[in-house]
Amino acid sequence: DFDPALGMMTGIPPINPMMPGLGIVPPPIPPDMPAVKEIIHCKSCTLFPPNPHLPPPATRERPPGCKTVFVGGLPENGTEQIIMEVFEQCGEVIAIRKSKKNFCHIRFAEEFMVDKALYLSGYRIRLGSSTDKKDTGRLHVDFAQARDDLYEWECKQRMLAREERHRRRLAEERFRPPSPPPVVHYSDHECSVVAEKLKDDTKFLEAIQTLLTWIERGEVNRRTANNFYSMIQSANSHIRRLVNEKAAHEKEMEEAKEKFKLALSGILVQFEQIVAVYHSASKQKAWDHFTKAQRKNISVWCKQAEEIRNIHNDELMGIRREEEMEMSDEEIEDPSEMKETEES
Repeated sequence: DFDPALGMMTGIPPINPMMPGLGIVPPPIPPDMPAVKEIIHCKSCTLFPPNPHLPPPATRERPPGCKTVFVGGLPENGTEQIIMEVFEQCGEVIAIRKSKKNFCHIRFAEEFMVDKALYLSGYRIRLGSSTDKKDTGRLHVDFAQARDDLYEWECKQRMLAREERHRRRLAEERFRPPSPPPVVHYSDHECSVVAEKLKDDTKFLEAIQTLLTWIERGEVNRRTANNFYSMIQSANSHIRRLVNEKAAHEKEMEEAKEKFKLALSGILVQFEQIVAVYHSASKQKAWDHFTKAQRKNISVWCKQAEEIRNIHNDELMGIRREEEMEMSDEEIEDPSEMKETEES
């Protein structure tokens, strides 16, 4: 069996006292904390380690952000200077609040120092070389709940939450589309500017947004109705330009499709020639003169070329099938339907 108290300090593994030699400790141990509890000599006092077979000292649940410890079992003649001497080995001490009785509260600068202080729980303390009862005691170190610790911890949590919100907001803003520019207020001058922009293809999108905003704001009245009607008429005229633009893009797309089909046909012809070379090289007449490694490479290359050729061939056949279907759709039209539409 081992004493679990030996493993209370972060980084110190539990040690089996029955282990021969007590020297086999696989994990690294912090240099400022010994693995086995030993006698600690201070300037004014001496600390004797507890019996390793005794049960570990009881501790309360660790409060969030705990930097303060309760220390009981102090010698009656213990002073603040002696307490500081013992516990400053654990880290920077911010404050010591000593009671008239044999206990005190010690606040450290950092949370990890509390773990080091808890390591001293169970040690017997003796002031100097005196054996007087008032000069001896058994330390009991435990977590203490302090308002300052809780306040600092809450402040830290709020700060982390703010940083997280800020990071999330930055991430959202990065993906959010930019806000549209502010729309000017309606006036006769601005109306004439927008009317000119509606006739310009490059500025149409900006102008139509302004027109929409003005109408939604309620700028249309008896005085301005004619101006708005002429701007709406300009917007309607833009439809013809858009239809022509779409037709031009469709023509470009058809030309690109035809160009791609021709290029694909040329690539396929070359693939066929390469595959034919591989097949010719695989015939016994030439095959017997190649080494084993060369034959293997030729077989692999042939297989790869055939696979790529088949993929390209399927793609070309797919394009041709689509064209045939489009042609057949145009040719096969029900004449009765055409007649009905003409009569109606």
